[in-house]
Parts: sequence; C-alpha cells; structure tokens
Amino acid sequence: MSSMRSIYRKIAKEHGVSVKEVKEEMQAALNAAYQNNRDSVIAANQQRVPKKGEIPTVEEFLRYASGQIKKK
Repeated sequence: MSSMRSIYRKIAKEHGVSVKEVKEEMQAALNAAYQNNRDSVIAANQQRVPKKGEIPTVEEFLRYASGQIKKK
C-alpha cells in the first residue's frame, strides 16, 4: 500500500503533524464512531465493512470506502 503511505504523508505535511499522528487520529475517529453509535441504521452500515476485529483498522476502512467509491 505505497499509495496509502503517500496519502498519510500528504495529510501529515498539510497539517504539520507526523504520519504516526495522522494514523492514530484516524483510528481514534473510527473507534469513537463504532463505540459510541446507538443508531441501528448506522450500525448496520458499519457491519458491512470487512474487518478482522470489532472495529476496522484505518487501512481496512479505507480499502472498503475506496471500493464503494469505485462502484459508483
């Protein structure tokens, strides 16, 4: 996923933070979205994301999201 690395680097540079911080913040946002969701429609959509654990990693989520965009 070298394209993922370039995306992380670009975001990090634009916001003046490290790549590590970008990944951590993105994962924190996913964790919050999955842990604090009480809406059944949103929960159903979240379950469509292929993941190894209860909450997808950033890479798992982005892979799914980019696949959905390509379908349209």
